[in-house]
Amino acid sequence: MKDPADPSLRRRQVIQALGLAGAGSLAGCIGGSSGGGDSEIEGWAWNVAAKALSDAADTYNEENDTNIAVDELGRNTHEQRLQTAITSGTGAPEFTAVQNYDVTSYGSKNGLTDLSDRIDDSVRDDIIDGKWETVNVDGADMAFPWDIGPTGIFYKRDRYDEAGIDPDSIETWDDFIEAGKQLPDDVAMVNIPKEEISQLWRMLFRQLGGQSFTEDGAVNIHSEESVRVAQLLMDMKDAGITQRIGLWSGGWFTSFAEGTIASLPSAAWMDGTLRAELSDTAGNWGVYKLPAFEPGGNRASNRGGSNMAIPAQISDEEVVDTTYDYIEYAMTTPEIQNMMLEEYGLFPSLTTAYDADIYDEELDFYDGQPVFRLFAEVAQEIEPYSYTTDTPEVNNAITTELGRMLEGNKSPEQAVQDAAETVADRSDRDLA
Repeated sequence: MKDPADPSLRRRQVIQALGLAGAGSLAGCIGGSSGGGDSEIEGWAWNVAAKALSDAADTYNEENDTNIAVDELGRNTHEQRLQTAITSGTGAPEFTAVQNYDVTSYGSKNGLTDLSDRIDDSVRDDIIDGKWETVNVDGADMAFPWDIGPTGIFYKRDRYDEAGIDPDSIETWDDFIEAGKQLPDDVAMVNIPKEEISQLWRMLFRQLGGQSFTEDGAVNIHSEESVRVAQLLMDMKDAGITQRIGLWSGGWFTSFAEGTIASLPSAAWMDGTLRAELSDTAGNWGVYKLPAFEPGGNRASNRGGSNMAIPAQISDEEVVDTTYDYIEYAMTTPEIQNMMLEEYGLFPSLTTAYDADIYDEELDFYDGQPVFRLFAEVAQEIEPYSYTTDTPEVNNAITTELGRMLEGNKSPEQAVQDAAETVADRSDRDLA
């Protein structure tokens, strides 16, 4: 089977299938002076998220006589404008995309609308379990779950084949390291630049079921799970299989194009980046699940994801009703969610979307491998993870201390201990 078809064609097909043939049966027909007609309901999102939400709004508007529009902002611009609006209590849009760690930050400041009473149990059952913990702040659902980042190892088929590496034989991280040793000296198995450290650490920490903070709020990033992650990163470096090229730099893309880096631990959304930026490498990629820390261990984790929220300063109930109805429609209609996946690489947390044929399509970019099915399997095995207002402190401390570790200045145990003490000091929390 071929790769997903032209985006504009798929968009028209979705509009025909949903907007003109019964989207109203999937989403409540709420109108009126505030929610419908010429009165615009504005949303904010970044880059591809904005494009995906705008496409969903097209079908919703067509059927419900509403005027929902989405402003596309750069990620940094979105963050700055939303933070200013939430902090000042004015200027926020009717709805917005929100990254996982920002739900806790804005929700704890009473900046987001509690959606708990609006979400039906049937809807809850259709969303990946671990995603609900991401949007929950002190027992309240302050956002609606959207996309997730089920993880895997993207790899260059030619480099693996030339070195005699069978990805199916890589079941543990020890296997991964040993396979990396088979590569030529000028080819690295994996890249670990400084700006990647905290994200890679959290992905692996979560794979082990780790939590940055205990239930009573104590700092826990010096736990046994964290030491194991730090030791793994150190073992990779000591084995001589790593490189440190700046993430998203020209050199980073060139390394994968030329095959001087053979593997890329990441999430499903990386698919869109690879296709867009490295189209000349089509057919030379594959994906396998994260190796486990021990034989038979968990091979699933999550990296990234976003949600939909309504700022608390939006007080018109009719507007809130219409806005929520659109959000629920966009987030719980399988055809819409799968359009977002095909066009923009946004992997749904909606499990009912996984029944579609696209998950079993043999994709040319991956030499016929149906990678969406692999990610769907991973998605349903993801361990829950809690974010707090001090998650940024964790990111900063882990980046600093594990960076020093990789430079040879301290042991894994000392690195995570120092990181934990830094977070405890800056957040006024106890150590676990």
